[in-house]
Amino acid sequence: MIEPQYGWTRNGQPVHAKVVNHLPSSHRAAQFNSWLAVKITSMVGSMWCAYVFCGIALTSLPSTLALHSIIADVQWIAQTFLQLVLLSVIIVGQNIQSAASDARAAKTFEDTEVIVDRLDERTQGGIRTVLDAIDALPGKIGGTGTS
Repeated sequence: MIEPQYGWTRNGQPVHAKVVNHLPSSHRAAQFNSWLAVKITSMVGSMWCAYVFCGIALTSLPSTLALHSIIADVQWIAQTFLQLVLLSVIIVGQNIQSAASDARAAKTFEDTEVIVDRLDERTQGGIRTVLDAIDALPGKIGGTGTS
């Protein structure tokens, strides 16, 4: 098993940086299918693939324009150009959003760990210090003491 880059969750799940490290290892066919799907998605989800698809779509543009039909032009834009090119561009955008979301989640987790640590009564420097200071006060504040 590959050692996870970001450690382990509290319930023992590994936290990897790359999707390929999360692939199931129980069945060879399932592992191959997952690996192939990740490879194809990463290739199609690149701006280089979007440029290639744009070139492929543009090769059919002259024959479409030669038809002198507004319907054919709209069909070319919708069915050829947009479907081919936007597929890759959308995947690239989703990958960027996913990376930003992962960074926010990691930061939120780190912040939560700090807060939980400071709220732990056994940790020095957090709420333990506040509770010790309250315990050290004379019992005259508001007529109630914590001791």
